[in-house]
Amino acid sequence: MDANKRVYSMLVVSEKDKLFDSLKELLPAEDYYPVELAHSAGEARRKLVSGSYDLLVINAPLRDDFGTQLALDMSDTSMGILLMVKADLYDSVAYKVENCGVFTLAKPNSKQAIYSAVKLLSAMNSKLKKMEKIEHALKEKMADIRIVNRAKWLLIENLKMSENDAHYYIEKQAMDTRMSRREVAQGIIRTYDI
Repeated sequence: MDANKRVYSMLVVSEKDKLFDSLKELLPAEDYYPVELAHSAGEARRKLVSGSYDLLVINAPLRDDFGTQLALDMSDTSMGILLMVKADLYDSVAYKVENCGVFTLAKPNSKQAIYSAVKLLSAMNSKLKKMEKIEHALKEKMADIRIVNRAKWLLIENLKMSENDAHYYIEKQAMDTRMSRREVAQGIIRTYDI
């Protein structure tokens, strides 16, 4: 088995079970698990609060929301979102949601088109997850730099070191104690920051 192969969790929001049954039949269980069903936007919101999904497929209209608002509300997550609407509404709905990263698919459609759309969502979700990891790593690195800089300025103020000496001191302490520069800097901040 490929170590890089992901398994995608999916929530299907549809009043009728037909789309859900089709997706369960189309999608390999080893790649898409769990695949769960919600019959309304309200039920979907409850499931989304209590669980985490990689993909969201909305079969509009729903009894308590057309589906557009649910898609827009979830668009700030890394979840891949597919909104399926009647062909005559496709242009107006796509115009509303496409800038938020929501895919729109006109219906009726073939099983192959739905399968292809879900595969595109999966690829997009993988890309977004990688970008989230990079963003998190960059935020951590920036936080480390801020903490180390704060510690350097405290050494400059309190021990009258030059900036280069303060930098060298933190680096040397990190090597000698086998601690990260951040941990050394946090110790300096605890010592000198009043």
